[in-house]
Order: sequence, then structure tokens, then C-alpha cells
Amino acid sequence: MKVRSWLRSTCSSSTCISTAKDAIVPPPTPNQLVISDSSSCSVDAQASSSASSLTSQDSTYTTRSHTSLESNLSILTLPSVPSLQKLSPEALNLSITTLCITSLKPQQPAHVNFLALNNNLLYAVSGSQVNVFNTTNFTLFDSFHVNNDSSSSGSIKSLAFCDGKIFTAHQDCRIRVWKLTSSSVGQHKLIATLPTVEDRLRNFILPKNYVKVRRHRKKLWVEHYDAVSSLAAAENLLHSVSWDKYLKIWRAKDFRCTESIKAHDDAINAVAASPGGLIYTGSADKRIRVWGRAFGEKKHVLMATLEKHKSAVNALALNFDGSVLFSGACDRSILVWEREESANHMVVTGALRGHSKAILCLINVCDLLLSGSADRTVRIWHRGHDGRYCCLTVLDGHAKPVRSLVGVAEEDSGGAVKVFSGSFDGEIKVWKVMISSSSVKTPIPCPPSNVDED
Repeated sequence: MKVRSWLRSTCSSSTCISTAKDAIVPPPTPNQLVISDSSSCSVDAQASSSASSLTSQDSTYTTRSHTSLESNLSILTLPSVPSLQKLSPEALNLSITTLCITSLKPQQPAHVNFLALNNNLLYAVSGSQVNVFNTTNFTLFDSFHVNNDSSSSGSIKSLAFCDGKIFTAHQDCRIRVWKLTSSSVGQHKLIATLPTVEDRLRNFILPKNYVKVRRHRKKLWVEHYDAVSSLAAAENLLHSVSWDKYLKIWRAKDFRCTESIKAHDDAINAVAASPGGLIYTGSADKRIRVWGRAFGEKKHVLMATLEKHKSAVNALALNFDGSVLFSGACDRSILVWEREESANHMVVTGALRGHSKAILCLINVCDLLLSGSADRTVRIWHRGHDGRYCCLTVLDGHAKPVRSLVGVAEEDSGGAVKVFSGSFDGEIKVWKVMISSSSVKTPIPCPPSNVDED
């Protein structure tokens, strides 16, 4: 696609940089940002000698960070960014009904780290195991992990669907590829591990294909060398980000790594891919970066750096057409970024506030934004026609931080939205959300959904 000139500028006073796959990378610092149930943000400086020695702590959500966070709440809530919460449900003439339908639990008691939907199946990641539930009757459809050994691959950080396959991101720096072999029996088979042996052999001879990751230690550019933290799929390409600060792009059809970009100065916690080909990465360095291909080019380059958050960026979400970006961080605010055609750049239009602790997950469903937080709640936001927002309701039922959200419109139930929320309390709560006009009692229409495209 042709990337417009507005991407060449930044949202604030920031500078674009160029990257190369064989750049020398300094080793990551051992500091960890730990978001626990008892506090919004705290710093844990416990050392870690290598990626292989990292262990997941199921009771906390951890991201890498080089900097300590300010404890002053006025700084954390971004007072310089205006609030977009200027509407009420009454002003929008809306009525909302929410119902917790049921609660699902993994086969073995564990914290729920990630949720994803594909067709009528809910994939729930708990530690190193994936439990698959049927969303029509809420029964367990399948359960799988690597080599029947739940500790061999470390915890799973993320899951994505691309080209009819299932990709899981692991603590051990690998991405694993699965195939559903039988829809009736419910059997998932491991078919590949990225990078593949062929990809390694293709690159291992030439010295230029290695990057320096530690003193006296190098890795192939096709390899992540720290935990793979997030995945996003678009246009038969898989995008992976890691605490090693790199963004990598893979072809789903043959599992080849086509690009490796040193994307940030600190660990990358989130990635989102737009339908038009742009890639957004959110990092512990407090920045969001936009990547795209210039007209006629094959490689992605840095197009813009978005800087407004005061702490590590944990979550990113795009609206259905990719024109609005939402970002959540430890500063407890959700920032809304919109394309400003007249000014030829992307700007932050305002903040959504209400959560009392760090934002851990964001999704956009049927023109609704849902946010999950370490404060144990889920908030549902609706956008008015003039760009102002309203917090329609708060879903309160989890005993620990809400780590992941996923939702889908129910076409056969009058426009209701089914929402799944996963928490460190080990439960997946299933909610039915119905929003309608108070005057005529008709549901709000949903734009075309991309949830079940595989």
C-alpha cells in the first residue's frame, strides 16, 4: 500500500530512526515492572542472567522496564491530555443490559493469561497450556501443550490465528504452530516451531546474519532471544514482538522470517496490525511506534513515534477500519489516537479515565471499546458521533487483575455482544452485553467483524 505522508511525522516532538536486521543490540537490563493485585505499579529489580532462566509468575503480570515509575498519581493520570469522557448514557439515549452468563475454568487450576476466539471456539491460555472451549454450550473442546510437558516451553504469552493455523508465543523465545486436525474429535497437532530448522540452516553460514545479544554471544537474526510477548496477524503475515526489543515478520504459508527490526529501546509488550498494512508496537520505553512500507518498498521502516504515556505501554487495539488506535499503560489512562488528515499526522485526541490501576488489555468490538485492568474490572466505552466517549458500564466480578478480553457480536440475539474476560483468579467470565436506543429499543448496528476470518 501507499503510505501517506502523515505517517512521516510524529504525534509529539519525537524523532524517526532507521533500523537494520544486523544491528548490534545491547543486552536487556534485568529490571522488571511487576503489576500486582496490591499496587498499581512497582519495580522489581531482581536479576535474570539469560532468557532461558526467566520464570513466569502466574500471580503477577510482568513486563520489562528500564525505568522506575513516578508514584505521584497526578503524573500517572496524564493531566496534560484532555478527557474525552463528556457523554452519559442518558445523553446518548442508550440503555445497556449486562449479564454474567457463566464462568469457565481451566482443566488444571491456573491463571488465565490470554484469550482468543476463532469461529465457535474460545482459546484460553493458562500458564503453558491452552484450553479450548465451545462457545455455544461452554463445554471443554480440547486441551493441548508442548510434548505433554507443561514446563518445557515456559508460559504462553499470546496466541493468534493466521492462514488456518494457530500460533502461540512462548516464554522460551519460540513461536509454535498448531493445526486443528479434526473438528469432531478436537485434536490440535504441533506442526512447526519458529524459527524452523530450514530457516536456521539458510542463515547460519554468513556472519552478517548474526546479531550480538550478550558479550561474546550472538544469535541469528531470525531468532528472538527473550520471551515472545505478543502476536498479531494480518494479510497472511504474522507479526511477533519480544522483550528482546525486536519486531519480526513471518510468512504464514512457509514459516519464513522475512524481516527483523530493532523496534524499541526497551521490552516490547504489545503489537497491533491494521488492515492497511501498518504495524503498531507498544513498549516499556513508554512509546508507541508505527511501521509501514513506503510506496514500492518491500521492507518496513519507522514511520512515526507516538509519545504521550508516562509509563510502560501494555496494550494496543484498533477500531474495525484501523483509523483509530487505543493504547493502555500503567499510567491508568487509555489514550485515543486518530488520523488527522488536515494536519498530515496522527494525534492523540484525548484520554479515557476511570480505572484505578494499570490497563492490561484492550479490545474493540462493534464500535465498543473494552478495557481490562489490574483493578479487577472491565469497563465498556462507547463513542459518540462527535468523537466524545461515554463509559457505559463497569463489569465487576473478578477477584484478581483482568489480563485478557475477547468479544464477538451475536447475530442471532438482536445485536448483543458476548464478552469473555480472563483473570489471574483462574476464571473466564462470560458476559452478555446488550446496548440499545432508549427511545426505539433497537440494537446498535455492528460494523463488519474480522474475528472469525479463519
